[in-house]
Amino acid sequence: MAYTLAELAQHVNGRVVGDEACVIESVSTLDSGSDGSISFLTNPAYKKKLLKTSASAVILREADIDYCNVNAIVVEDPHSAYALIASLLYPATTKKHGIHDSAVVSENSQLPDSVWIDAGVIIGDDVVLGENVQISAGTVIESSVTIGNNSRILSNVTICHGTSIGEDALIHPGVVIGSDGFGQANNHGTWLKVPQLGNVVIGNDVEIGANTTIDRGAIEDTIIGNNVKLDNQIQVAHNVQIGAHTVISGCTGLAGSTRIGKHCAIGGAVTIVGHAEIADNVFITANSLVTNSINEPGVYSSGIPIDTNKNWQKNSIRFKQLDKLAKKIKQLEKQIELLEAKE
Repeated sequence: MAYTLAELAQHVNGRVVGDEACVIESVSTLDSGSDGSISFLTNPAYKKKLLKTSASAVILREADIDYCNVNAIVVEDPHSAYALIASLLYPATTKKHGIHDSAVVSENSQLPDSVWIDAGVIIGDDVVLGENVQISAGTVIESSVTIGNNSRILSNVTICHGTSIGEDALIHPGVVIGSDGFGQANNHGTWLKVPQLGNVVIGNDVEIGANTTIDRGAIEDTIIGNNVKLDNQIQVAHNVQIGAHTVISGCTGLAGSTRIGKHCAIGGAVTIVGHAEIADNVFITANSLVTNSINEPGVYSSGIPIDTNKNWQKNSIRFKQLDKLAKKIKQLEKQIELLEAKE
């Protein structure tokens, strides 16, 4: 696909600086830019690269226009504008409609003519698919699953019985949705499996990264709100609720019955203990351990930044000594108070 700079600027509500008739056919980094490509600048650290780029145009903020020697589209948020332009230049591949000969589809399921069911797909009883749903090779969809219009389920996904997925979903390879939650009851030293009787309910415009797992609820449902974006290899345990417009990075673990608010951003490898509640508009940095609820919006951290092993060992020893140190300080404070009282 190819568009003029004027057309792209209109698409992102931006302003062209330079040649509006410049034709853009591809995207690039500032380093790899070439004739016909467009790049973007969000990090001020890359302004030096902006001066040297060979891209035909760059998406940037008004404050950075003086550093640009090529055509530009000036916008408020270059990253979002880049996403819109990249999607325009590289539209999702539209597959043909129909059902592959090797697919196994229950006669009791409802599939409109506009769907595409790829090779080796298995679709169980009472499944309902919306218009233009795409199911890629090797995916298994168990009974009583519903999937909304224009959703794409990529290869080797497993969607267990009773799951509900909204419109415009994008489910990447290897995802498992609706598997049993980890419910175990200790019966005099022997573990008994607790039946997982809830389902998974996923809203509209949700993206789920490769090999992420979302467990069904124990009694009530696990709920993923509209426009939630989940990275790869995330564990979402039973009865978790994730509010709309929240984004979560890879390798994060959400224990059972966690409640996460709307418009949150959670970094990679974060662990949130069960039954914790996270307010709206909370940002949690990578490698944090959340052991209590967070009731106020803001940025939260708990991970310790990397250091040389020698310094880490010294600091680790000091950390273990903090309790003794605190007690000594209290004793000294009492002694000072006594001395001051005598004076």
